Amino acid sequence: MFKHEKVLWITRTAVLIAIVITLQAATRVFANNYVTGSVVNLMLVISVMTCGLYSGITVGAITPFIAILVGVAGPTWTFAPFIAIGNILLVTVWHFIGNKEIINQYVAQFIALIVGALAKFLVLHFGIVWFQMGIKTFNPVALLANPLSVPQLITASIGGICAIIILPPLQKALKKAFKAQ
Repeated sequence: MFKHEKVLWITRTAVLIAIVITLQAATRVFANNYVTGSVVNLMLVISVMTCGLYSGITVGAITPFIAILVGVAGPTWTFAPFIAIGNILLVTVWHFIGNKEIINQYVAQFIALIVGALAKFLVLHFGIVWFQMGIKTFNPVALLANPLSVPQLITASIGGICAIIILPPLQKALKKAFKAQ
């Protein structure tokens, strides 16, 4: 990677992190984890699909900790590593599956949506709900009520659906912008 490319990568990644934190703060006024979580997951997918795997991993790994530092996230420090790992899995799945032309772009992205959302849910559910909180019994009400369990599956899915809608025009605009330079 040339010096110019490194600076460009750092700049893009920093802007994406700033956007995620700003959107978390802006959506907190709704006091609804479904809105905030969906927006964050949307931005994670956008980061990996427009700027690459390392940018997506960086955004996914850093944002849970920054969100706690600036006070826009509810999880405690002990939950943040699991959230970061879940985010990293989500963007990794989108990178390796969502970019492939299986049948067509939308099929690949839909598969990435399902696999990525399940991977993130499983990491958060078993990492936080089972290990951190010690809840090892199956209780459907507790699963739905705990914002770090089934709601994560829902928000990752909503974020993925929004990404599938937004990505084609966004990627087209980015391609056009970079050709102009």
